[in-house]
Formats: sequence, structure tokens, C-alpha cells
Amino acid sequence: MPAEPPGEGGPNEAGTRPPAKPCPVCGKPADPKKLPFCSSRCRDVDLNRWLSGRYVIPGRDTDPEDAE
Repeated sequence: MPAEPPGEGGPNEAGTRPPAKPCPVCGKPADPKKLPFCSSRCRDVDLNRWLSGRYVIPGRDTDPEDAE
């Protein structure tokens, strides 16, 4: 069995898993089967935010000269 990289949710030195990170939508503990979300509903809410343009990665304006 390959070892998991540190910080990837594998067992720590004591042999226990670290606590799950909170769901980015509602803050509840994440479900390991739906990471990083706690439920299908939160996963769908996040997808809707991306598709509706609510999440935007800013970029720089382009110059008309760059378009040529």
C-alpha cells in the first residue's frame, strides 16, 4: 500500500486521522465521501456559484494593441 503524502488526510504519528476541514459552503465538518463538502447539497451550491459567475478569478485588462 503506498504511503499518503503528509497533510493529505492520512494517519498521523499517533495513528489517528486529523479532524476533517470544514465545508467551504456551510462550515460543517466535511464528509470524506464528498470532500471538500459535507453534503451533495453544498456541492451543488458551490457548482451553481461557479456556473452563475459568482466566483470570479480576476485578471488584468487587455490593451487593444495586445489583441492584434
